[in-house]
Amino acid sequence: MNIPERIRTRLVKDRPMTSITLRIPVDVVDSMKEIAPKKGFSGYQALLKSYLSDGLRRDEAQFSFGPTAQLIEALKKRGVPDALLQEAARDLTLV
Repeated sequence: MNIPERIRTRLVKDRPMTSITLRIPVDVVDSMKEIAPKKGFSGYQALLKSYLSDGLRRDEAQFSFGPTAQLIEALKKRGVPDALLQEAARDLTLV
């Protein structure tokens, strides 16, 4: 199984970073500040990054390596148009 390049680059320690701004309810930030040290994080921002990373890894595994991705690759090899495959994949994510 081939690992996509975008996932392999995540193994590099010194990747370029960017800053973003998120609007998050105050009570959510307060909860993250309370939970972060209990989970061993230095602060709520590290906890938030962990949550994002966990969700992204789960979704990438599903869409890059799961049964749906394998089926899409098999159908591509058999000549099914990419636009049709993308439409079908979107339908599956709504379920």
